[in-house]
Amino acid sequence: MTIDQEAVTTAELAPATFEPLLDQVSIAVPGGHWSSTELPSGIRMVAVDSTGGGPVEVRLSVPLGDAAGYWHPQGGWRRTLTADWEGKASVSLVDSLATGSLYDHAGTTMLTFAAADPVPEARLRFGVSEETDAFVVQLRLPAAPGGHRLLFVPRSASVADAMRTLREWYAAGIEPMPVPDGARTPVYSTWYAFNQQVDADSVTAEAALATTLGFGALILDDGWQLGGHGRGYAGCGDWLPDPAKFPDLTAHVAEVRGLGLHYLLWVAPLLVGPDSDAHRRWQPTVRAGVPGAYVLDPRLPEVRAHVVELCVRLVREHGLDGLKLDFLDEAMVHAGDGGSDVGLAMTELLAAVRDALEKVRPGLLLELRQPYTGPGMAPYGNLLRSFDCPADSTANRVRTIDTAFLAIGGAVHSDMLLWHPEAPAHSVARQLIGALHSVPQVSVKLTAVPEEHRAAIAFWLGQWTRLRSVLLDGVVEPGRPDELYPVVRADLDGAGLISVHAEQVVPVDLTWRQELVLVNGSAADRIVLDVTGPGGETELTAYGPSGRIIERRLLGLTPGLHALPVPKSGLAVLSGPVGATEVEGAE
Repeated sequence: MTIDQEAVTTAELAPATFEPLLDQVSIAVPGGHWSSTELPSGIRMVAVDSTGGGPVEVRLSVPLGDAAGYWHPQGGWRRTLTADWEGKASVSLVDSLATGSLYDHAGTTMLTFAAADPVPEARLRFGVSEETDAFVVQLRLPAAPGGHRLLFVPRSASVADAMRTLREWYAAGIEPMPVPDGARTPVYSTWYAFNQQVDADSVTAEAALATTLGFGALILDDGWQLGGHGRGYAGCGDWLPDPAKFPDLTAHVAEVRGLGLHYLLWVAPLLVGPDSDAHRRWQPTVRAGVPGAYVLDPRLPEVRAHVVELCVRLVREHGLDGLKLDFLDEAMVHAGDGGSDVGLAMTELLAAVRDALEKVRPGLLLELRQPYTGPGMAPYGNLLRSFDCPADSTANRVRTIDTAFLAIGGAVHSDMLLWHPEAPAHSVARQLIGALHSVPQVSVKLTAVPEEHRAAIAFWLGQWTRLRSVLLDGVVEPGRPDELYPVVRADLDGAGLISVHAEQVVPVDLTWRQELVLVNGSAADRIVLDVTGPGGETELTAYGPSGRIIERRLLGLTPGLHALPVPKSGLAVLSGPVGATEVEGAE
């Protein structure tokens, strides 16, 4: 199944008859048929099938109107309008989802669709049709008994609002893996701090300090295993501890767990490097993948049995709380060879891994790293980690929010935070602020950074833990994707948090709130509010980037503009209303 190579634009595809679907969206199913049902949630479910039972082609068209951008899981930084000869995506269970949302300059959605079944491989073309002055989508789905179902969300106030509607639909039909408290606690990771130069004594020292700063889990990343060196993966496959680094990995894990941390171990179970003994066994069936390594084919029963046995051995033998499963998306190197669907094989593999491990370790923790954190992977992992973006606080904010759009069940985690040991405190806090709307992971050498850095870590992890339910369980509205979410709002049961990442006016209605937390992720030493409700008196407590209180006073917030003295990378809490007129001055 390939996209038409002869068609440079969608206008050159064979003609098809479009029919109205909803709002201003039109649909065509060349060589097939479709039917539509409106669900109680307002979602329009469309069943599509080909006349001969083969692959299905679906075309969508929306007049451009005031279109501003198009969001889809593989979009990265391309969030504006691409041309239809440029927009392309290939998706599967372990790599994204067949979904997208077109929105206008007010942030209102014009088209939001998704495949109801997240498993089958699919190909998409999308973008502005220069010939028809419309935004078009071409979706190709494989042959399937009974055809396919597509979900369409009516016009919504924002992309986030539309994705909430989709997320609720998926959650009603997919049983996610249980999420214990250990999946919702800050994580210390060894990767950026040590890369592959890791050893038991160093990790234990970091773990002892991490417990005092607010961390609840530790991930020992790449480098613990034999052959774990050189930044490549030629030594992967045997998954035995390197005795020079970890002479007794089991005892080391027990010691760290005794400090109060959950312990997870990194493993890439589908990778086999040429330097491993495992390569000789699997060489006839593997294909080249990440640098220096080959990839096992999950469609083979013997491969699935091998992966299950490997994961169970690691957890049982070393007393682990769970695993970080990496490079699962590399399974797609086996797609397109005329064999069975790789995504279907991965569901069988991952279900077997989960079931076997849950028998060994109740409260199991399994980390999955983006891009395979769509709803289809919800049953197989409970730490959904966003993709690598070392030291990039903006990317961490954007990627964690993108990941959360369609994440059901599991807790979304940030990429590990990284900064230079000589960075100013506000730079350290900025990294933590970028991860605020997810479970933060940190990877610096805690024993080597100055005390001011550790104070910033402790303060922000403490605030995150206090506000965890608002941040992870509240209603989140980040705004337009093409603006990179400069103002992110989270609300839950009368408590709210607004993180501000650019110098702009922030509209706010304070009348219904018990507490409002304002986080200054911008470069200015203030946050400008536009009070839209009746306003009133509130108590302001402002903190610097390391947690020192710099101001505390009563504040009269009348309707209109107010510049609050919140330092860059600082935080302010508005609580009240209260009746006094003066309070204690700054500390």
